[in-house]
Formats: sequence, C-alpha cells, structure tokens
Amino acid sequence: MTIEIIKPVEIALKEKQRTRVMNSRKMHAWVHYYPDTGDHDEMHCHNQDQTFTCFQGQCTMHFPDGGKAVLEPGTVALIKGGSFYQLENTGDGPMIMMGTRSGDQNDTRVISHETRKDVKPHVTSGKVRRLTPVS
Repeated sequence: MTIEIIKPVEIALKEKQRTRVMNSRKMHAWVHYYPDTGDHDEMHCHNQDQTFTCFQGQCTMHFPDGGKAVLEPGTVALIKGGSFYQLENTGDGPMIMMGTRSGDQNDTRVISHETRKDVKPHVTSGKVRRLTPVS
C-alpha cells in the first residue's frame, strides 16, 4: 500500500519494543518504547537527518556538552545528521515516541560518542539499550 495510517501508541503498547513501521529508499520510521523511568540508550549520532515525536511520557535528550532538552507529548525534536544525543525516559511511566530518518534503514550508521566508531543497536535485558561495536 502506498499510504498507510498507523497508531503509534497502540503499536508501542502491543509490541513493547522498538518497532520499524516503514522502510523505503528515501525514509524509514519506527516507534520507540522505553517502559521504565531511567531506561536509556547511549550517547550516539546517525549519518542521516531525523525527527522524534513524543506521544506519551517524557523523554530527556542529553547532549555531549551537558545540555539537555525535554520532550513531552506533542513536541518534536528535529536532528541534523551527525548531532550526538542520548534518549532517557524521565517520566513516571512508559515513554512512547516515533522516529523518522532520511534514507533506507540499511544505510543508517550509528556512531558511538565514546569510541567514534560505527555500532549497531542492541537491547539487553529489555531495559537499557546498549550499543555494541560492529565487527
């Protein structure tokens, strides 16, 4: 189907994990689900421009300089490729967001802030999203 209507919150509550909802040559999209306060990923960036729209809960975006920004339902982060950030659930319940990124998901690079190397996302224990180096 060329056009598909989705309900990101329903998808997140059903799948209870990051779920890709679209992938094409020009763009891909996914729904993020961080169930517990304190769940987070590591400081990283991507080679493509992206957005995050917060639907439920509260997300604090941390930046390498110590700065931060808070996303709440109805707010959107616009991120240029190469910008480092870390997502953290700082609300009282599940954090649900939808992300979009330019380009095919298979062309996405995930660069660790610590190592400056390409890594791939890896979920451990269902709680904290860790990044591990690509071999």
